[in-house]
Amino acid sequence: MDKMVNLFNGIYKGKRVFLTGHTGFKGSWMALWLTKMGAIVKGYSLAPNTKPSHWELLNLDIQSVYADLRDRERLEKELLDFNPDMVIHMAAQPLVLLSYKNPFETYEVNVMGTLGLFEACRKAPNLKAIINITTDKCYENKEWVWPYRENEPMGGYDPYSSSKGCVEIMTSSYRRSFFNIDEYGKKHHVLLSTVRAGNVIGGGDWAKDRLVPDIMKAAAKSASVHIRNPKAVRPWQHVLEPLSGYLLLGQKLMEGNKEYADAWNFGPDDAGTVRVKEVAEHMQKVWGKIHITFGKPDNSLHEANLLKLDCSKARTLLKWEPVWNNKGFEKTAIWYKSYYIENKTTTTEQLFEYVEDAYKSNAFWAGKEKFL
Repeated sequence: MDKMVNLFNGIYKGKRVFLTGHTGFKGSWMALWLTKMGAIVKGYSLAPNTKPSHWELLNLDIQSVYADLRDRERLEKELLDFNPDMVIHMAAQPLVLLSYKNPFETYEVNVMGTLGLFEACRKAPNLKAIINITTDKCYENKEWVWPYRENEPMGGYDPYSSSKGCVEIMTSSYRRSFFNIDEYGKKHHVLLSTVRAGNVIGGGDWAKDRLVPDIMKAAAKSASVHIRNPKAVRPWQHVLEPLSGYLLLGQKLMEGNKEYADAWNFGPDDAGTVRVKEVAEHMQKVWGKIHITFGKPDNSLHEANLLKLDCSKARTLLKWEPVWNNKGFEKTAIWYKSYYIENKTTTTEQLFEYVEDAYKSNAFWAGKEKFL
């Protein structure tokens, strides 16, 4: 535990972190990591909407509020009562296909919910940093072979992607209007960043219409799963990869480095940017029960076929590097196999393994001591 506390220069020990979306897939992994580093965490999210639920499996001892991001009065009250040092905003309607079915809710949650959070943050007296998690799909995707950099135009074909492009534009406006870095330390004390990750995989995701959960749920029943878009290329990464980037960025913001209050990509090396078909094949090597059939994409609803991220900025300025790369496919399959075959949740074990591997790869955020 002591070595976990020392990660990221020990910045999170005793810090009060208001985490939205803590009951979700990424949010639950983030809540675990923060608590292991000694942070005081308050989660704000809807109740888990899947059975099983990764959040419930972890059974973390943190303040947990089940409420809607769109309830501005409740959101503001819970945030101000907690009086956080940092806000990590993960709550969202995150699914492309659901955004076609319910675009109104998608924009209301993702755009107006974030707006309500930012307004509450403006009233928080001790707040020092806000990290707003969006998505790689916020870019105007031209289906070209070049990866997207942080200064590329925002866009989005489907309602979900478009809503996140809107959030990026709104965040930029708030950074200039209310959290201007030139006025930092004079008129305000808050640094605001956005982060954009690739397609995130890992244990504990049971969301509908997602590749990995669909594969694993089928494998647990010894059933075959049909993949509708096997040739689509995405920047795949294990959930701990972008989280390490978010936490490293959070360290810089909490230390008052205003030059880091900006937008950041966190994605895999080229080894992780592969076709959907290859993801399934990687996982088959770990769990033989995975059976897949491939078909033609459903052209009635648009989904991008090619998307890559340029993470040069994070690598150069933050000195951040992915740790697991292709290993993320293996670790994800191992997690689900352990859960379904052995009734065992290996989240904490995999977090420790990741930190140890980060140490071995000389990731400076992992400290100078061998972890395990």
